[in-house]
Order: sequence, then C-alpha cells, then structure tokens
Amino acid sequence: MSLATPQKPTACLALADGTLFYGQGFGATGQAQAELCFNTAMSGYQEIMTDPSYAGQIVTFTFPHIGNTGVTPEDDETGDPVAAGMVVKWMPTQSSNWRAVQQLSEWLAARGRIAIGGIDTRRLTRAIRQQGAPHVALAHDPEGNFDVEALVAAARAFPGLTGLDLAKDVTCAQSYRWDEMRWAWPEGYARQTAPRKKVVAIDYGAKRNILRCLASAGCDVTVLPASATKEEVLAHSPDGIFLSNGPGDPAATGAYAVPMIRGLLDDTDLPMFGICLGHQMLALALGGKTIKMNHGHHGANHPVKDVETGKVEITSMNHGFAVDSQTLPKGVLETHVSLFDGSNCGIRMSERPVFSVQHHPEASPGPQDSFYLFERFVNSMGA
Repeated sequence: MSLATPQKPTACLALADGTLFYGQGFGATGQAQAELCFNTAMSGYQEIMTDPSYAGQIVTFTFPHIGNTGVTPEDDETGDPVAAGMVVKWMPTQSSNWRAVQQLSEWLAARGRIAIGGIDTRRLTRAIRQQGAPHVALAHDPEGNFDVEALVAAARAFPGLTGLDLAKDVTCAQSYRWDEMRWAWPEGYARQTAPRKKVVAIDYGAKRNILRCLASAGCDVTVLPASATKEEVLAHSPDGIFLSNGPGDPAATGAYAVPMIRGLLDDTDLPMFGICLGHQMLALALGGKTIKMNHGHHGANHPVKDVETGKVEITSMNHGFAVDSQTLPKGVLETHVSLFDGSNCGIRMSERPVFSVQHHPEASPGPQDSFYLFERFVNSMGA
C-alpha cells in the first residue's frame, strides 16, 4: 500500500512575529498585507467579505464550512469584496444552493482577493486572542515559491489601522437615493413606494442592508459621502440623520466627521442614529473617546445587554475599536454593553432623540433581534 503524496503548499500566511502558516491557495494569486482578525459567524461569508468595515483586514473564518453555498450578487453588501483576503480551515467544496450563481473561488479570483485553506484556524484564532490582531502578509503562488523573509518583512511594514482613515477609501463618490427594502420570500427585494420620513445617511462605508432596513422602516433615504458638510446635509431638509458603519480608526475619520456632526447637534434638533463607526463618530462628537481593542468583536452571535430594560439581544458585530464608556460626558448615557467583555455597545443623549449602537441591527449575516432600533429611529422623527 502506497501513501498519498502530500500536496505542495500554494499559499503562505506570514505573521509579523515570524510565524508561518502554509496551505492551499484559492481565489486570486499575488500578495496582500493587512491586519488579521477572526469572525465566528456560521453563515454569511459573502456579506462579511463585502462589508466595507473590513477594509485593511484579512478575515479568518472559525467556522470550517466556508464556500458551500456559493455566491450570489443579491448578497453583496457593496459592489466588490473589501476585505483584503480570507483564511479558512477546509478548502471550499462544490457549492450547493438554489440561489448560487458562482463558486466562491471563482468569485474571489475575478475580484482580486486572495484566500488560503487547509490550515489550523483554531491555532491561528488562539494566537489572535492572546497576542492581539497581528499584521500579516498573505501570498498565493500556484507554483509554491515563497520568499519567506520578504513576506515577514511585508507584514512588519504594514502600518496598522491605528491612526488610519479608511472611510475616505470606501465612501460613495457622490450622493444617491436608496429605496430598496429588505429581502423577503418570494418577491426578493421590494421597493419603498410610500416613505414616511426623509433621512440623510452619511456613508462612512455603509452596508446595503442597513440602507434596506431604513427603507423598510419607512424612510426616503439620501446617501451622502463621508466628507459631506453640515450645509450639504441640511440642503436635503431631512427629518433625521443616520451615521453609517465603516472601517479604520474612528479618531482619524473624526478629524473631519466630528465637526460636521457637532454642527448638526448644535444647530438643529434633528433625531440622529449611528451604527458601528457611526456610533463611534457620535460618541466623539459628544465628547467621548475611543480605544483600540485587543482583537475586536467579529461574529454573528454576540450577546448584548440593554442596561435600561435588562433585555439581552444576540447581535452581529464587526469592530476593532470601541467607545470608552468612562469618557462619556454628563447627559450621555450608556445604553448597551457586551456580555462578553463589558465593552460599550450603545449610547444616547438623555434629553434628545440622539442614539447609537456598536452592534449591527441590520444583521446580514446574523440575528435580527435589534431591528427595532430602526423603528425607534423612525418613531423619534414623528415625536
């Protein structure tokens, strides 16, 4: 009996500390440098890869069955993948799903994203938890030729996300209207034809499903770039302001976003709602501060407690920075906390309909426990 010849590695993941992981490459060939994080979601790999909040990051998926439902354009959260690459335990199998129109590997290759499979993702996840999100270089070469020293040097040369404004790279180039609502069987995506309130959404890297949730809640949505001024926002005569999710260091994006938000808070009494980076932007505008987390929160199973009602919600999360609740000024209340580590997950002004959350109530992927926040925002515009 002969033993099978082991496959030659065609991909290599190099950490800045010199640790190397060899595996099989798929998707595009080439090399990418980024921060490495892990995501614990059991579904929604396509939504995760196309979430603009993952700019500057390579995603390790802790769930081993990645790629088995293929991809469909309906599930894109933005036009193309934004995450720099993906790391999985098992190589993707032939997809089996009635909605699939393409294989994961083909989709990644067509969009220039590198992936590696066949590695010990448990070991890698433990390293991220213990050491913090490392800087890495990921290379895919079908011939299996790797300059290991150059890969480690490239990982060490990655500047990191602290101090990096990535919202400017993923925001829209110009304003646009949005009326598509959440997906529902059997019609798919319906259109909002009778909106009740007009909302201006500031795009720091907005996911499409957030905009769909706003439309489904009854909003006529106009999306403006991250660099929009107070005057440009008010020119649309909105009933409310929405601050979207996005990537990078909130303090860096806040250099231009915070003065605009402060201007709206000072000069209007408009309701305001923020998610993820938008939550952090609002906290900064109100006088709070943000901090870099050790390995962040990335998954679709994160318990969050509403400290005002005692209710626990299972939420979707994706963030590497957090609001420091100890820096919140008088008149700004902490509304939600993570039951994993006690970090801040929500704030509101005590006297005004201005609030935000760190988690993702639009899910996609993830549970829908927090959709009521969109309805709360719409109801606050009628108060």
